Amino acid sequence: MAESETRYRVGGMDCASCATKIDTAVRRVAGVADVSVSVMAGTMTVRHDGSSDLKAIEKKVTGLGYSVAPLSGNAAPAHERGPQHRHDHGHDHRDQADHDHEHAVHDHEGHDHAGHSHDHASHDHDDHGEKEIEGLHGHDHAPMAGPWWQSEKGRLTILSGAALVVAYTVGHLVPAIASYAFIVAMLIGLVPIARRAVMAAFSGTPFSIEMLMTIAAVGAVIINAGEEAATVVFLFLVGELLEGVAAGKARESIQSLTSLVPKTALLEDNGQTREVPAESLSVGAVIVVRPGDRISADGVVVSGESAIDEAPVTGESTPVRKGVDAIVFAGTVNGDAVLRVRVTAAAADNTIARVVKLVEEAQESKAPTERFIDRFSRYYTPGVVVVAGLVAVVPPLLFDGSWSEWVYKGLAILLIGCPCALVISTPAAIAASLSSGARRGLLMKGGAVLETLGKVTMVAFDKTGTLTEGKPQVTDIVSFGLSETQVLSRAAVLEQGSSHPLALAILNRAKADGVPVPPASELEALPGKGVSGNVGGETLDLLSPSAARERGALDGEKDARIRALNDEGKSVSVLLVNGVAAGLIAMRDEPREDAEAGLAALKSAGVKAMMLTGDNKRTAAAVAGMLGIDWRGEMMPEDKQRVVGELKRQGFIVAKVGDGINDAPALAAADIGIAMGGGTDVALETADAAVLHGRVGDVARMIELSKRTMRNILQNISIALGLKAVFLVTTIAGITGLWPAILADTGATVLVTINALRLLRVEG
Repeated sequence: MAESETRYRVGGMDCASCATKIDTAVRRVAGVADVSVSVMAGTMTVRHDGSSDLKAIEKKVTGLGYSVAPLSGNAAPAHERGPQHRHDHGHDHRDQADHDHEHAVHDHEGHDHAGHSHDHASHDHDDHGEKEIEGLHGHDHAPMAGPWWQSEKGRLTILSGAALVVAYTVGHLVPAIASYAFIVAMLIGLVPIARRAVMAAFSGTPFSIEMLMTIAAVGAVIINAGEEAATVVFLFLVGELLEGVAAGKARESIQSLTSLVPKTALLEDNGQTREVPAESLSVGAVIVVRPGDRISADGVVVSGESAIDEAPVTGESTPVRKGVDAIVFAGTVNGDAVLRVRVTAAAADNTIARVVKLVEEAQESKAPTERFIDRFSRYYTPGVVVVAGLVAVVPPLLFDGSWSEWVYKGLAILLIGCPCALVISTPAAIAASLSSGARRGLLMKGGAVLETLGKVTMVAFDKTGTLTEGKPQVTDIVSFGLSETQVLSRAAVLEQGSSHPLALAILNRAKADGVPVPPASELEALPGKGVSGNVGGETLDLLSPSAARERGALDGEKDARIRALNDEGKSVSVLLVNGVAAGLIAMRDEPREDAEAGLAALKSAGVKAMMLTGDNKRTAAAVAGMLGIDWRGEMMPEDKQRVVGELKRQGFIVAKVGDGINDAPALAAADIGIAMGGGTDVALETADAAVLHGRVGDVARMIELSKRTMRNILQNISIALGLKAVFLVTTIAGITGLWPAILADTGATVLVTINALRLLRVEG
């Protein structure tokens, strides 16, 4: 029977113990194969067969005191959805292989760049539709969207605090009933907690924090410590409220991206424009974007030219000039001119929606450290209960200790031992880093990827489109008798209408230099040689060097100049005017603007770099020499895969960086595959990580973010265990009691979460 996958929005989860209880309970439902719960994303993904009762799953979650609502469009069969984390990169990935530097035949008919059709499910990132849970309970089970005091959790905390103040007042005025007043105050906060504890126990989690809290509070009343019991319950609720606020801040960091997309758009319809909801835009529709407006959909510019602020999507601080046929993203800001944009993706499928969706899924993918902490906590909590029991009974039984004193200490140890802070230490840091990275255009698919990135010791780069711009540029214009402008103008005349990369390089240079390009007649492609035509009474030819030699147009001096340019990795075209060599135009795929600085950043971080390319060795050596990087040239895809394997056997942790279209075997063989792209489907969906705006330096930033995250996790674990160790000693020594014990738990959890949220700040 085919497995299906259903995603839910879960309200009220604030810490890892929440996720553990939900995970354990749902796994017990018949037909459930796997459960993945993300506290930071507030989501749950359930893999199940057709026999599963989805209503029973929802009932289990609501029974624990959480709200749950299915996310729309998410029940595709698992086998159709494909793997979520490690992909096989099964696309043909071939570098722009082996330029022979001969100006081959130009295709003047252009290329048919068919769009890729992807059936993306609609992603519902809203929390609406969640069910309200009757009664008060410690976790409020709707998202804390408004002020904290308006939430269920906030109201319960305020009520418990008010009851505690009343109990103190009554106890002062009528001492005889003080103990009863404190018991009533305690019960106001404890009843919802105890109810959740019982539900969790029946669902397979007997050692929940709620159960430990309930035992400690009831035990305190039994040994006549009702005042402390009421205080501890109130402090517990305050701690949970703070956890909820902190967790909400972490969630908002990535969900706030969705607010960047405007709610409305100006749709062009029969020559008129009208305002429509942005979510109603269909693929192919044309929208008008005024200066200063946010673009409401992913699309392609149909007319107009303007500077686009892409910082909200890519992190690029400098506005990018874009004109006709340029790709624009939803949420970016139009600068100084009106644009007409043809929509290429529906609202639920635009770049921001996909980034949010992928980050949420990544947050459900646990890192190795997180999995270890989870396993450790399964044994840790029952162990704490055993230790607390021994502390309570051994001294009175064997050493004639006071029962009330040692039971009190045992109850305090129950509260100290809660694993909340320890268990949340890793996922909080990872969720914050994934969110921070996504806002900077650094997309990492899960905690395991994020953790491994910090261990990378070798980065293998593709050349074309990764270290270089991916399109040739005119680098040299050599004239023989004419001016450089005249040589460029005549060459551009012959290239009009061609879509060949070398032709486009010449046309772009002519446009940039403002060189006139008059119309030509009798244009003719010369297969394997170049192109010819007539203009202004002149016969023009733009040929490969070999074709020019065949015509006897090159002497020794000109040949030597061509060889020198070829040795620099440049393709050369020869311009003939009336059969006589009039100039040379040299072109090369130039390194990205930040490539040298990006490689230097890797080197300073102690990470080695290598270039693997399918280009000929002459071109590879020229580009590698400019960048100061080791290289291998003339490599087929299987050769790149072999080199990656060799590097791994030498002990390197290898990241392979490509443009998301080629190098599939090498990307799959590497420890981490990183796609370099501009938010394309391939870049977002096929690699372990993606650098969305194509800066080489972002690979070093991604590695540094990973290292910062692991340092943060170590700090969090130290805080969690350190506070527990201190309060354990002081409790046994009789220095601290119940209420400091609960502060050791909830205080540590809040500190750990706040420390993790520091990762949301962009450093440097």
